[in-house]
Amino acid sequence: MQLDLALPLAASVDPREAARRAEEAGFAGGWVSEVAHDPFVALGLAASATSRLALGSGVAIAFARNPMSVAVQADDLRALSGGRFRLGLGTQVSAHVTRRFGMPWSRPVARMREFVAALRAIWAAWDDGAALDFRGEFTSHTLMPPAFVPARHGFGPPPVLLAGVGPRMTEMAGAVADGFIAHAACGPTYLREVTLPALRRGRGEALDGFELVVTQMLATGRDEGELAAARERVRAEIAFYGSTPAYRDVFAASGHGAVADRLHRLSREGRWSEMAGLVDDGLLREVAVVAPAGEVAAAVRDRHPDADRVSLYAPGGLGPELVAELGAAARAVGPAVEELELGHERKEE
Repeated sequence: MQLDLALPLAASVDPREAARRAEEAGFAGGWVSEVAHDPFVALGLAASATSRLALGSGVAIAFARNPMSVAVQADDLRALSGGRFRLGLGTQVSAHVTRRFGMPWSRPVARMREFVAALRAIWAAWDDGAALDFRGEFTSHTLMPPAFVPARHGFGPPPVLLAGVGPRMTEMAGAVADGFIAHAACGPTYLREVTLPALRRGRGEALDGFELVVTQMLATGRDEGELAAARERVRAEIAFYGSTPAYRDVFAASGHGAVADRLHRLSREGRWSEMAGLVDDGLLREVAVVAPAGEVAAAVRDRHPDADRVSLYAPGGLGPELVAELGAAARAVGPAVEELELGHERKEE
């Protein structure tokens, strides 16, 4: 297992300092999510500030874009990072795609499957010089004059990792992607009972060569005061996800479906300040790792025996001292953070 860190973009679109700290602390990778900022801009900056840290979008919203624009951005980041970049894609939900981004929504599993196929057709055309001739149900790409082919960098196309929650999207990811990014709301029960079986069905049982990335919500601190404050931030984050119907099955898997229903009702009534109080200690610990900084790495390793990478996500962010302490504890665990193959060797031209 490799231990990664979610790089914050709350106060600034520039994550260079956070990326440097993560690399210096000994984390294996850094992930940037698309919330209020574009992850690709941030990842380009992070690539310029680091030399070893694996970098990934965790996730970028595929349906807010088209395959050609994503293919170009991902190829640029693969080059800028020296082959360290992974492309993580997700769908978002229909309301955001149609009402926030103004883009079409239909049959998301089929649409995402085709999106990945289109990306690979575009990258293949650049790599082997063949004519681009991708004709799909949702998108077509049939024009690629030589002037628009990016100079080849020798690192190959980035691995494509898909995010999902429902079993159909997860199964499709197992079939067509290079890896899967599990949502931060998914605790070990859901991962064990729903996610892993769906990935194995799509992949054909074995997950050899397939990268499972778990986004792990975290409440930590250097003393009880910091830990208590972190717990309350995480309760609020869990309540937010629990209020969204798309995650109802995630909460039901661990026996918290009724809590999700109540959270949804409170959100519709605008009673946001009351929601965190519904997240009891049982639900808190189902979703989040709650531990002093020195114990986090060992707790994560025990919690996710099937994960290839675990990305730590702390609502509200982590200060530099906590990042350093988490990294030191991770290094002490040993095999969880040993130097492993990053897959960014330059190919022979």
